[in-house]
Amino acid sequence: MPKIQTIFFCQNCGAQSSKWIGKCPACNEWNTYVEEVIKKDSSSLKKKLSAQHQAQPKLISEINSDTARRIDTGNNELNRVLGGGIVPGSLVLIGGEPGIGKSTLMLQVALGIKDNKVLYITGEESEQQIKMRSERINAYSDNCYILNETNTQNIFQLIESLNPGIVIIDSVQTLQTELIESSAGSISQIRECASEFQKYSKLTSTPVFLIGHITKDGIIAGPKILEHMVDTVLQFEGDRNNMYRILRSVKNRFGSTSELGIFEMQGNGLREVSNPSEILLSQRDESHSGIAVSSTIEGLRPLLIEVQSLVSSAAYGTPQRSSTGFDLRRMNMLLAVLEKRCGFRLGTKDVFLNIAGGIRVDDPAIDLAVIASVLSSNEDIALDMKCCFAAEVGLSGEIRAVNRIEQRISEAEKLGFDEIAISKYNALNLDPGNFKIKIIALQKIEDLLKYLFG
Repeated sequence: MPKIQTIFFCQNCGAQSSKWIGKCPACNEWNTYVEEVIKKDSSSLKKKLSAQHQAQPKLISEINSDTARRIDTGNNELNRVLGGGIVPGSLVLIGGEPGIGKSTLMLQVALGIKDNKVLYITGEESEQQIKMRSERINAYSDNCYILNETNTQNIFQLIESLNPGIVIIDSVQTLQTELIESSAGSISQIRECASEFQKYSKLTSTPVFLIGHITKDGIIAGPKILEHMVDTVLQFEGDRNNMYRILRSVKNRFGSTSELGIFEMQGNGLREVSNPSEILLSQRDESHSGIAVSSTIEGLRPLLIEVQSLVSSAAYGTPQRSSTGFDLRRMNMLLAVLEKRCGFRLGTKDVFLNIAGGIRVDDPAIDLAVIASVLSSNEDIALDMKCCFAAEVGLSGEIRAVNRIEQRISEAEKLGFDEIAISKYNALNLDPGNFKIKIIALQKIEDLLKYLFG
């Protein structure tokens, strides 16, 4: 009888050891090592695929790139985040909280692709439940096949007979291979199953989507090597109590990681939001203090977002500083600039900052809007609802230029704004006659004070 081989895996980072360790030397976490049974089979699927597709070295000039044209998903938001569509042979991992809409999104994609056979493999729902979901979202397709199976050996036998153009797996934590004698969802099972599908996708040029669970810390469950193994990692974010969802690219070997897609969860599925500026701006009939609008850019898409501030007297000895959707350290820096350069005494006041719409913004071009909203709340004077801001603020109080200012101005003009405040150095290279919106050129924060309050 062969000896049973076991190995210890770290549940946090996926590191392995031949014996149990109290503290993981890779991630420095305590009591994360678990023992799992390992059984290797010589008739591995990877060996079979390698034998069928024996690789040969080629000159890079001899490689034909025409066959790597992207596949249209039928979903403009997903296409944007992926960089223009699905790359043949790519392995895409989609993570998100339970109930956020990962399965709904991928089922809509599977039913929306018309020119390729799509195999939707589900290990969490029955075929009847998938059918009920497709009826709810009112989508049908003659090219979408549903398979309720978790054993990878059986899956690849059916894949070989069906020969699909796209494979979707819901979820990778439910898969189990006979080559590993541990339970489904364990570190070794996730790594081995993902490795098998990676080999399959690369050798057959078939794109594979893996839906993954996340832990309580918000990271994708399984070994960290899983994220290194795949080509693209997408994060599906949003509050289940809120109707809007954001699809963000964390890693993308074939496109930008700064793109995002916005969806609206409805009773009949996810609806693409083609103009996110309308949902990121509050619909209000009258102006309020502490609100300023900024023109920002996420990837290739210009957005208008609403910055909300509340400045009040500190009720306790230590003033509070709170920020939602904006870097707290950068907010503290901007408050220090206001105190040092303009003489505003904010050290004894509570300051709360919020980016409306539930998104997080890292663009420094919203600095001017943050300062304008803080000043508006501090003075309790409402800003003009038809004015927006797009500029970075330096430590000396100068208003610095930002990139792609023409796109920012055009987006503000399209949404009906009358004025936009930008840096003087951006305005030097602009022709005001090309825009109907009035351009306000500012050089220092003192110029902003004169513009806002006279």
